[in-house]
Amino acid sequence: MPRHSDARSARLLNALAGEARRCLIVDDEPAMRAVLRRLMIADGFECIEVSSGVEALAALETQPVPLVLSDYHMPVLDGAELLRTVQSRWPGTAVVIITAISDVNLAVRCLDAGALDYLTKPFSTEELRARVLQALEKRRLLIDNAAYRTRLEERVAQQSRQYEELFLASLQSLADALEVKDSYTWGHSTRVSQYAMAIARELQLDGTLLDQLELGSRLHDIGKIGVRESVLNKEGPLTDAEYAHVMEHPVIGWRLLAPLLRDMPVALAVVRSHHERFDGHGTPDRLAGLDIPLAARITAVADSFDAMTSGRPYRSGMPVEDALAELRRCCGTQFDSQCVQAFEAALAKQTVARPDWRVQRAHSLQIVA
Repeated sequence: MPRHSDARSARLLNALAGEARRCLIVDDEPAMRAVLRRLMIADGFECIEVSSGVEALAALETQPVPLVLSDYHMPVLDGAELLRTVQSRWPGTAVVIITAISDVNLAVRCLDAGALDYLTKPFSTEELRARVLQALEKRRLLIDNAAYRTRLEERVAQQSRQYEELFLASLQSLADALEVKDSYTWGHSTRVSQYAMAIARELQLDGTLLDQLELGSRLHDIGKIGVRESVLNKEGPLTDAEYAHVMEHPVIGWRLLAPLLRDMPVALAVVRSHHERFDGHGTPDRLAGLDIPLAARITAVADSFDAMTSGRPYRSGMPVEDALAELRRCCGTQFDSQCVQAFEAALAKQTVARPDWRVQRAHSLQIVA
């Protein structure tokens, strides 16, 4: 007998995992509460007694417990309603329903509603003790499973973030590799992204749009991977045919990235639409006005500003004030005036670095074998 008692005590200790042995007894019959209290105290439990479902909820508000022993038939708030409320508000509580009616259908309904066991009066001491232990062990299993699922979800989410970071880093490496093909625009995508983010913050944008704008603006010229190097590196103005060839890059980039950025529509819109014009005479879709995605309108301003202030083999970079004057002149035709004004405000507040127009950005890249 002592060996059996020791084993039961160890199982109870494991089921409660360090929690206090505390239970709530709910029954409108004082005699039944007394019987349950005596049996539970003998098992080392601290007991809280109430005579109704309403009092039980008030007691749980004050002091949650791992175990509730509740009568089924009670006035005002019966055991079924108490069970539903406990499951909703204190889901980590084991509820054992006790009733004088031996009804299989009732027992099934209680178990379906979340009771961890069901006991019919009259019951023996050993039967009660066995059902209590079984309910607490079921409760521990449910708690451990929930904790495991949470840890698993956190691990999956962490791995997903790592994969996403690697994926984005790979895309950025691709964009950097593209700029190696044209040494005169080295760093262009980074600067465009910085300008675009400054405009977006001035417009008080945040959240997903801001994150996708940053990615899209860094990758906006990725389609130039499909443009001939002889055209990209031409030391002189482009012919009409060459210009048309270069302007294929928004669609090339969009087709390249569409399978990879299905969940990033804003970034894709930047890649495809950053050469649209506010007056509808842009490319590739001839969108106009507010039909052009906001992120693309922002990037158009940032892209054009960097193009004007960056040096080329056949010209030096334009002074910042001249470039701003050109942006203002093209408001309403090429650019969204709201985006131009936001960019000017960001430069005035020095939230983004002003380029030094005197430095022609023609870097000779030397690859050491």
